[in-house]
Amino acid sequence: MDDQQLLDLAGDLGFALLKSGGEIYRVEESIRRIFLAYGRDTGDAFVIPSVIIVSFTTPQGRSYTKMLRVRGQTVDLEQVDRLNSLCRKICLHPMTPEQIRQELERIQQLPRYNLSWRIAAYAMVAFFFTLLFEGSWGDAVVAGVCGVATCIACGQMNRFHTNPFFVNTIASALIAAMALSSVALGMGAHYDRIIIGALMNLVPGVMITNFMRDIIAGDLLAGLIKLTESLLVATAIALGAGIVLTAARLLWGLG
Repeated sequence: MDDQQLLDLAGDLGFALLKSGGEIYRVEESIRRIFLAYGRDTGDAFVIPSVIIVSFTTPQGRSYTKMLRVRGQTVDLEQVDRLNSLCRKICLHPMTPEQIRQELERIQQLPRYNLSWRIAAYAMVAFFFTLLFEGSWGDAVVAGVCGVATCIACGQMNRFHTNPFFVNTIASALIAAMALSSVALGMGAHYDRIIIGALMNLVPGVMITNFMRDIIAGDLLAGLIKLTESLLVATAIALGAGIVLTAARLLWGLG
């Protein structure tokens, strides 16, 4: 494998890992191990949630560097696991560039969960969290319906590449409006528990876990960036639900 191919493949694998929701330390370590597997002891990587920089120096003293801009991360833990396994496979038995590229493309083209599965997952999360927060069975059913509406609304907004801040704001406002309407119609008893249960679909649990892991590992810059993203998501969720609840209190005297 020539130097440019190695640089491109290591960067592309790191890009796929980060894009799928992989932790910063995992991306950096994977890139370094690939360089080591092909005899580039000076290889290293600098990764933050939006940028990957990979670099190494050949024994002849020539430096290679590449920067990749990462936009719009998702959470696909199955893909993270498969990419991690590919990295281990490369380290144990170095592969040709064609083999690595073929494996990488195969992993990225694997089918993801379709809309039906995502709707079911959103509904179940809202349903059971509402019960956990001591809501009634009627509240849980309403929360499940809110979860379905949230999944569809978020999916439609993401199709048009809507800013995540507005996606979370509109989704939380939709949940609050549906919860208040259901209680007014007698289908639910506690709008607050319905809202909290349904909003758990929007809470960035993986992001919160990752920023804590990054900070503990010493990746302070990456951790602080993800902390800021988490706070923005929390602000958007609170803003959307807060606007609807405040409007209901002003217009109908909701207590």
